[in-house]
Amino acid sequence: MINSSLINLQGMLFLLVAAGVILRKLGILPDSAKQVLTDLVIDLILPCNIISSFLIEFNLDILKGFAAILLIATLIQFGCLIIANTFYNKEPDRRKKVLQYGTVCSNAGFMGNPIAEGVYGAEGLMYASIFLVPQRIVMWSAGVSYFTESPDRKTVVKKVLTHPCIVAVYIGLFFMITQISMPAFLENTIRNVGGCTTTVSMILIGTILAEVKAGSIIDKGIMKYTLIRLFFIPFLVYICCRLFPVRPMISGVSVLLTGMPAGSTTAILAAKYDGDYIFATKCVVVTTLLSLVTIPLWCMVL
Repeated sequence: MINSSLINLQGMLFLLVAAGVILRKLGILPDSAKQVLTDLVIDLILPCNIISSFLIEFNLDILKGFAAILLIATLIQFGCLIIANTFYNKEPDRRKKVLQYGTVCSNAGFMGNPIAEGVYGAEGLMYASIFLVPQRIVMWSAGVSYFTESPDRKTVVKKVLTHPCIVAVYIGLFFMITQISMPAFLENTIRNVGGCTTTVSMILIGTILAEVKAGSIIDKGIMKYTLIRLFFIPFLVYICCRLFPVRPMISGVSVLLTGMPAGSTTAILAAKYDGDYIFATKCVVVTTLLSLVTIPLWCMVL
């Protein structure tokens, strides 16, 4: 089941990327469309996706039951922040911010949930949903701060706190904690708009990939990042979970979701905030392709 799920997910991702490449090569999506799509994703589609991801059942019993995986996920994010701020100091600035963001943010939100469900069933899916909460908060706070550089820290903090995706986290947390129900038409609209995230993001990456020369898609920097993203970080999580009395399911979900490839938002934010978006696109494509091998291997280890 897990291999079939992976193949289907990976196949859909690459077909969407291919569609973006073809549309760009044919001129259907001109160069100016890249900025339009980027703004659309950042300012509307992603915020809706974030809000909808928080619309889950939440009460004290569930909070107690998921405390362990929430703690593990939080510690993992702190660990990723340390790695991001120490492993890439020799990289050029425009590549450094890409690598830092790509280390704290993975594609676990899209690929992680169905894989966790395929391996561990409905209970695994619930754990995965809770596991993703700290990552979503970090990726739209500390993660965004890697790109939103300003002359002084106060300006940076203001930009981060008022970023559309951060505002979406505030809204999502409010509805998750209070359990207030939105009007059905509003919730359906948010979920449907948010459901476009993967499609539009991958097509956008395809338009960027159309500018990349095939022979330059892999270099030492990308391979180093790939090893860190797909092997080193999940290996550390695996070892730590084995050293402490962590339930096998919680350990398994934590390792699998930590070992996901770079998130598509890495390339999107790089394109919007003057990062090396070509390099970011390569990181997304290479890690997504190689995860087809590494994720089944982690499943075997677990």
